[in-house]
Amino acid sequence: MTLTASSGRSAHPVFSRLAFAGTLFAAALTPVTLSQAASEMPEVETAPALVPAMIAPPVASSSLPEAALDLSPRTDRVLQTSLERCIGKLQLQNAVNGGHLSVALVDITNPLTPSMAQVNGNQMFYAASLPKIAILLGAFEKAAAGKLKLDGDTVAELQRMIRESSNIAASDMLQKVGTDYLATVLQSKRYRLYDSKLNGGLWVGKPYATGNATRRDPLHNLSHGATAYQVARFYYMLETGQLVSPEASRQMKAIMGSPAIHHKFVAGLQSVYPDVKMFRKSGSWRNFHSDSAIVEHDGRRYIAVGLSDDSRGGDWLKSLIVGMDQAVFDSARQQNVATLRPTL
Repeated sequence: MTLTASSGRSAHPVFSRLAFAGTLFAAALTPVTLSQAASEMPEVETAPALVPAMIAPPVASSSLPEAALDLSPRTDRVLQTSLERCIGKLQLQNAVNGGHLSVALVDITNPLTPSMAQVNGNQMFYAASLPKIAILLGAFEKAAAGKLKLDGDTVAELQRMIRESSNIAASDMLQKVGTDYLATVLQSKRYRLYDSKLNGGLWVGKPYATGNATRRDPLHNLSHGATAYQVARFYYMLETGQLVSPEASRQMKAIMGSPAIHHKFVAGLQSVYPDVKMFRKSGSWRNFHSDSAIVEHDGRRYIAVGLSDDSRGGDWLKSLIVGMDQAVFDSARQQNVATLRPTL
């Protein structure tokens, strides 16, 4: 897996953005050390501190430079094989072949050398509440531009939107951010989280309330949409400090911690590893079930995304995350990467 670098950026901002991403286990396990990137990732179990004034200079997202680090869509052979084996064991190959399931899995234990595996990664799905992560980004971008105050009440509302998946909080925050403003952020050169060349991506064109969508996505006419690959890119930029700023990324990740809804990925993985850390957003509506997270435990960190269009999708994701977790550790073991995970 390789990283694509923006030619308009010098090297040193990359490492400043990664300063908070280097944990004890990342530094210990990777040949590329992050010691120059300063500090360990802070604890995120508690509510984040208020955003200081100001996170970034007041500049419109559309004029910001591209991310210095990006997640290549190229797959890692060993991790891809492990993921496909997992899908086969769970008898989900027909769901994949029929376009009813999309999965992305990225080992980011060393964020400088991520390993990617995916199936149907660029297929657009209705993703229900999962794209609320886009509203989170929009709120922090607008705050960085000096157009939204991130006080205690706003941070609490963002937490309700993400952790509890409150539709009331999401609709209120979308109104404050603005649907057109958010579309500009998602399609900006800096983020490209919705990209017509990649069949779309993250999209929010309607409040999470009754009423008509005000701005459906250009390619698929969806009000709340996502592709697994673009969701994985969101989490990768979050982890590497590239969403708004390193400090803003840290606070957004804190808001995504301590999920209050225990189903799908959370239920599946906590049944095996009760102390696992997950920074997560899921979604469900009718037959559409989705989940996404940064997962941290036993010496590894990875991004997991699953999108489905089937009444059984919630159960699929609950089982799938356990297999995806195994795929990450099996892949690392096969590639002779030292891990802290005990032998089962």
